[in-house]
Amino acid sequence: MAGKPRGEQHTGLLNGFAAYGMWGLVPLFWPLLKPAGAAEILAHRMAWSLVVVGAVLLVMRRWAWAAELLRQPRKLGLVTVASAVITVNWGVYIWAVNSGHVVEASLGYFINPLVTIAMGVLLLKERLRPVQWAAVGVGLAAVVVLTIGYGRPPWISLCLAFSFATYGLAKKKVNLGGIESLAAETAIQFLPAVAYLLWLGSRGDATFGTEGAGHAALLAATGVVTAIPLVCFGAAAIRVPLSTLGLLQYLAPVFQFLLGIFYFHEAMPAERWAGFALVWVALSLLTFDALRTARRGALALREAARAGVTSEVAVPVVPERA
Repeated sequence: MAGKPRGEQHTGLLNGFAAYGMWGLVPLFWPLLKPAGAAEILAHRMAWSLVVVGAVLLVMRRWAWAAELLRQPRKLGLVTVASAVITVNWGVYIWAVNSGHVVEASLGYFINPLVTIAMGVLLLKERLRPVQWAAVGVGLAAVVVLTIGYGRPPWISLCLAFSFATYGLAKKKVNLGGIESLAAETAIQFLPAVAYLLWLGSRGDATFGTEGAGHAALLAATGVVTAIPLVCFGAAAIRVPLSTLGLLQYLAPVFQFLLGIFYFHEAMPAERWAGFALVWVALSLLTFDALRTARRGALALREAARAGVTSEVAVPVVPERA
């Protein structure tokens, strides 16, 4: 990512801050959609997101990418994978928030960097530095402690972490713009979502249109609530390194954790605090290692630049003959 212009990197950072900040506050929105169930909310989110993004693309007249994507089966396959895993992520998260598991949901995004590293080792054959290995080990210990504390594995957290890590990896490989990638993903989601909503309505179980205009408007607003941060994330993912996104993503779980404790008043017994403390230790190790590595890289680049300037000065310029 060193070849990216400085302006592009700044744009990516701003989009990353915006995306994770909005995701951190989104637990305040999903309870407003009750009495709709998680599956109905998810289906509306999938359908209305395409409507919103389609309108944006219509105004911007950016459609050429779609034909190119259809001619590239590998990229289309990656978009399908991204669409599938983000559907799982959305559904689990909505259910978790509306079922009183905001703190456990926040844990999923705290451990997401550790899962991303583990996937890099297992799938991409990356080699970890000693501090990264230590962070992964502490993270595994945290999962064990939390499993004892909850009386079960923290499956909500693990599902959110693995699905979002896979989503980020697929987005990175596809390398589409934020709006374009979201449009492609929601286009894949659209027909199954509409089919489910029609089936739900035929059974008389749909809340859209039966709970008042305000409720219907809120369900339709899921498209805006979904599209804006995902567009920002897509724009950030192609402009900044995954390591930087890993640092930025701490914003979202911090906000979610604080909301779970102070707004939703969820219980935090001692064993859960111990598990979260171990997770934060692991993240501190990762942050320290990332900052140290970035500093060393910057110093190496500066040294190389100085060496290049010295070399240019030392070599006399021979004028061309007429």
